[in-house]
Amino acid sequence: MPWKNQGGGPWGAGPKGPWGSGPQSAGPRPPDLEDLLRRGQDRLQQMMPGGYFSGIGIAIILLVALVIWGLSGFFRVQSEELGVVLRFGKHVRTVQPGLNYHLPYPIESVLLPKALRVSTISIGMSLIEDPARRGRTTRDVPEESLMLTGDENIVDVDFAVLWRIKPDGVGDYLFNIQNPEGTVKAVAESAMREVVGRANIQPILTGARTTTEAGVQDLMQKTLDSYGSGILVQQVQMQKVDPPAQVIDAFRDVQAARADLERLQNEAQTYANRVIPDARGRAAQILQVAEGYQQQAIAEAKGQSARFLKVYDEYRKAPDVTRQRIYLETMERVLGGAEKLIHDGGGSSGQGVVPFLPLSELTPRRQPAPAAGQAQQQSGVTR
Repeated sequence: MPWKNQGGGPWGAGPKGPWGSGPQSAGPRPPDLEDLLRRGQDRLQQMMPGGYFSGIGIAIILLVALVIWGLSGFFRVQSEELGVVLRFGKHVRTVQPGLNYHLPYPIESVLLPKALRVSTISIGMSLIEDPARRGRTTRDVPEESLMLTGDENIVDVDFAVLWRIKPDGVGDYLFNIQNPEGTVKAVAESAMREVVGRANIQPILTGARTTTEAGVQDLMQKTLDSYGSGILVQQVQMQKVDPPAQVIDAFRDVQAARADLERLQNEAQTYANRVIPDARGRAAQILQVAEGYQQQAIAEAKGQSARFLKVYDEYRKAPDVTRQRIYLETMERVLGGAEKLIHDGGGSSGQGVVPFLPLSELTPRRQPAPAAGQAQQQSGVTR
């Protein structure tokens, strides 16, 4: 029988219960639980067909609740997210962006990390709010950026790390590390200090930035993989590499002195490259001339000795004839270039000798003619 027909409850009407009315409070009374249940039953009966609880009504309610519970498993994964489906807290699968479904809670649940987004972490500098400029400005963090090099110098390094979650490491990212950004920042600072500590300051400041960035990236990736973090380091960018601010002026003076030293060394090397080949060429030329003169002198000496031997052989065969021929050849060689003729006056009293008119002395002297012309002239005068 419904409770509404019992006059207020199983204990009868009135404020008294089976143990009496009890103490009465002067303030507002708390809501009666039985009264709330009774009102809910009345409203539910009014909604049901015929005003009574029936098996069909309960089935409809259960079916509607079951449909709503089943539809609650649909979820949407955004373009930069991956869906990690958990079954009673255990990772069972990873779904791609789009509309997906999992068994309703509490059987399965889903986590939506931004696994496809590239995140950036800065080391050695931080962004702070600047009310004067109405925006953000960077501030140096010396405790992160000051590092000791291998040659015991201090260098100020500001760099940024670009990282993202591995597509196949979302579960490791969610369950193996507690603070991903803090872990990446700590690993990046440690790797940079190790790489800088193995190098000298000069290459780091000039041409070894690419090598340093690659070394830091490799060391970071190995460390994060050993943690099972599921994080992929995409790039390390060194943004500022300078000596500490206290000694930067002196360091720039040293750099300028080194630049002057390199310039002077280059100029000296250029001068040496120009002078040394020239000197070597002249030395080679002198050696070649000397060798040529040596060969010429030896050849002439050999020729004269061979000629002398031949003349000597002829002299032994006919001494008088050879002596006369040698005399004539010698006189011809000595007097061949003379301008006057010598007559010994023997044989006759000067008859038949034609007086010589020195026409060459009466006319201006001309440039000497070729050897053939001189020979012809001399032969004509002799005639």
